[in-house]
Amino acid sequence: MDRRSLLTVLRARGVQDGHYYIEDVHQPSPLPTDFLYLRRSPALSGRWETGSYERGTWETIAQHTREEDACAHLLRLLTADD
Repeated sequence: MDRRSLLTVLRARGVQDGHYYIEDVHQPSPLPTDFLYLRRSPALSGRWETGSYERGTWETIAQHTREEDACAHLLRLLTADD
């Protein structure tokens, strides 16, 4: 699944828009106080990262070599209680 497909799945499952950020696909503005995210790694070229954002700090949870793996991870993080 790519980032656009992930957005479709999250919306279909009723995950609130302010709970996540997906680079170039869903970037709430203004940024909420805290959320989970998927973005290209600013430190490692060609990598994707998933993590949490809280009070202005981006905290990486995992690095991924493939966008699809990062999408699957963010989906698990956001729907773990389903």
